[in-house]
Amino acid sequence: MRNIALIVSYDGTDYYGFQSQPGGHTVQDKLEEAIAKLAGERVPIMGSGRTDAGVHARCQVVNFTTSSSIPIERWAIALNTRLPGDIVVQSAYLVPGEFHARHHALSKTYRYTINCNRVPDLFRRRYEFHHPTPLDVEAMREGLAHLIGKHDFSTFTSPLSTKPNHVRTILRASLELESRPEADSLYSNPVYNREWDQRQYPGKSRGVIHLYVTGTGFLYNMVRIIAGTLIQVGEGKRPPENIADILAARDRALAGPTAVPHGLSLWEVVYEHLPSET
Repeated sequence: MRNIALIVSYDGTDYYGFQSQPGGHTVQDKLEEAIAKLAGERVPIMGSGRTDAGVHARCQVVNFTTSSSIPIERWAIALNTRLPGDIVVQSAYLVPGEFHARHHALSKTYRYTINCNRVPDLFRRRYEFHHPTPLDVEAMREGLAHLIGKHDFSTFTSPLSTKPNHVRTILRASLELESRPEADSLYSNPVYNREWDQRQYPGKSRGVIHLYVTGTGFLYNMVRIIAGTLIQVGEGKRPPENIADILAARDRALAGPTAVPHGLSLWEVVYEHLPSET
């Protein structure tokens, strides 16, 4: 038996999440079906983490054991011919027999994207939340800093969470502001020029905001609730220091809304010894 790891990217728009469920049509289902077609055996795969319905992945790591003798260098291409177009196997690796995609992950990074331009980006609308007014990025950064470290994140998890312990560690968190040149044409209309923005929304920025959160583990809806709360900070509805207060209160009702799923992507998974192609 060989243990094979795959690095998988997917557009989660049309799926009921990553993990198999009775209703079917999940990313795990499609991967297992493709493996069965290729290897002639039905094997369960183990993912580095779950993603909810509508959430995407740039780097989901899965592993499975198989008796197939197909050369490792053929797996990615062969699986991609058997997968729908919105799921792509980037690479395949032989890993030690004890390797487990979830148990051996040291950290995971999620990215949440907020488009603050006036109109949505037609070609990226599946992967970012459109917020048509500017946000105070510096205030959001200040609020985000309160979440770094080891804390009880009960305030930032869904009441549906089944985890008995809500203590988690955020290793790093940052906000990056991307300016998209294609949006500049909007400013040719004097009614919507930059000066008007500055008068209406002093201290706030247009552009695309990428929120990156890296941690050793995450709770149900945790990153999306963080994003929804930081958006309120960016809107001026709550001060940045309020993040520390509600975190300490451990009360979900005090946080902001759960941001929409399509803005979220599983961005990176880190292991002590990265798989190497053989």
